[in-house]
Amino acid sequence: MSQIGSRRGAEYARILSTGAYRPERIVTNDEICEVLDSSDQWIRERTGIVTRRFAAPGETVADMGAHAGTQAIERAGLTPSDIDAVIMATSTHMVSMPSAAALAAAIMGCGRATSFDLTTACAGFTHGVSVANDMVRGGSARHVLVIGSDRMTDVVDPADRGSAMIFGDGAGAVVIGPSDVPGIGPTVWGSDADQSAALVQTRSWTEYRDEDDAAWPVLSMMGPKIFRWAVWEMAPVARRALEAAEVDVADLAAFVPHQANIRIIDQMAKQLKVPDHVVVARDVVDSGNTTAGSIPLALDRLITEGQVTSGGLALLIGFGAGLSYSAQVVELP
Repeated sequence: MSQIGSRRGAEYARILSTGAYRPERIVTNDEICEVLDSSDQWIRERTGIVTRRFAAPGETVADMGAHAGTQAIERAGLTPSDIDAVIMATSTHMVSMPSAAALAAAIMGCGRATSFDLTTACAGFTHGVSVANDMVRGGSARHVLVIGSDRMTDVVDPADRGSAMIFGDGAGAVVIGPSDVPGIGPTVWGSDADQSAALVQTRSWTEYRDEDDAAWPVLSMMGPKIFRWAVWEMAPVARRALEAAEVDVADLAAFVPHQANIRIIDQMAKQLKVPDHVVVARDVVDSGNTTAGSIPLALDRLITEGQVTSGGLALLIGFGAGLSYSAQVVELP
């Protein structure tokens, strides 16, 4: 009998470049408190957030993602036609079809690329890095654009004291391509679906359609439960990613966790015993929690501001609704 042929891609893959898009509108805590029963001091003490960005009216996740993706493509020294696949990590694309990835690809001029969305909320970007790494090494693509883009202002109740002050809008992107040496470590990922009720949409779109007085579906979060899960369950996941990459925490140049809030970031760094010389990303302070956009935005800031140098190692970990998580060590572009 004939055997099915197979193909192999690059021996290894790596991040070639980053890109970022931050909406123009800067929103202070004082502005948030015009609707929310809170204060600037209360928000800073509990989240570390000072400002966040809100997308302009009509500015979609595809629009924001295309801005970040175009920048990443240009920085990689590539053209849109060089991109074989576009992966969009998002949970706030407001239409079920076409995908946000397809819309962004068309805007960027790489509409012939394979395009699809990943919906694992705050873990979406690190899931996308893993998928792209496998695609490049498996031979199904040479250059993959991974975008994390979310417009959280569409799904947050501005009067919800548990979530309104946390979230912002924005997009980040990376190009992943072939490498002669390992540039992306093994991904440690999984979920704790038995606890998925800790972060949900309040009602389905069909309920909103069918019920006469149905309120707009928004995010509902059990904050204390998510905090405990992130701090105590995700630090061991991060350690496993370090072990899988055969890297010690002292070997890192940067630690880039999902930018949930400063308290979670600092507690995770403490649990991991991150040394002082390792830069810990704190983009959340003036970007808020941008969900799938948070890690690539934070990564881009560290690189463009010169806080880290090319070739250093960074530990990435995303975690959120589902409850899903993924982590890997990457070499900085």
